[in-house]
Amino acid sequence: MFVVIFGRPGCPFCVRAKELAEKLTAQRDDFEFRYIDIHAEGISQADLEKTVGKPVETVPQIFLDQAHIGGYTEFEAYAKANLGLFD
Repeated sequence: MFVVIFGRPGCPFCVRAKELAEKLTAQRDDFEFRYIDIHAEGISQADLEKTVGKPVETVPQIFLDQAHIGGYTEFEAYAKANLGLFD
């Protein structure tokens, strides 16, 4: 399973998404992720909307095996329901 997180500096939900991905990486052998800093990479809101396929107002925007799942809240819910996330 490969997760891509599009985030930006200073975003608390981006930090939480990255921490959750790091925790899942430590707990599972089949989990990897890449965090993409949209500011450092020069990714605009329009670029992100093109990637997501719909208007986006917030970050993080998270993809699971190339499928858009939403932001941090959706990622956390998915992890708890499907990945055996334990606190």
